Amino acid sequence: MKFSEIKKKKWFLVFSSTYVLILIFFIVWMIFFDTNSFFIHRELDQDIKGLEENKEFYKQEIEKDKAFIEKMKDSAEMEKFAREKYYLKKENEDIYIIEHEDSLKNKDHND
Repeated sequence: MKFSEIKKKKWFLVFSSTYVLILIFFIVWMIFFDTNSFFIHRELDQDIKGLEENKEFYKQEIEKDKAFIEKMKDSAEMEKFAREKYYLKKENEDIYIIEHEDSLKNKDHND
């Protein structure tokens, strides 16, 4: 097929129009090359989604911490926590740490 024959086709006339060429160029530019391109927007949307998930996680953690702080306002609970977590004791008191059999096996294998 010769170029002169292709020039006479209707689809060639439509796509060779100045307005269509400018429109195609504009669309390609906006999708791939512009600073606000489609791909950059998609990446930013994914970042926003990840940050919103982090926000929800931290809100849940804040609620847990608030509940823990409220619980620690009771002196009996604070004493229980200190004894369990930090092995604190009263004067003239002995503390015995009981290790379960399965935890001892794990320690032997790690050495």
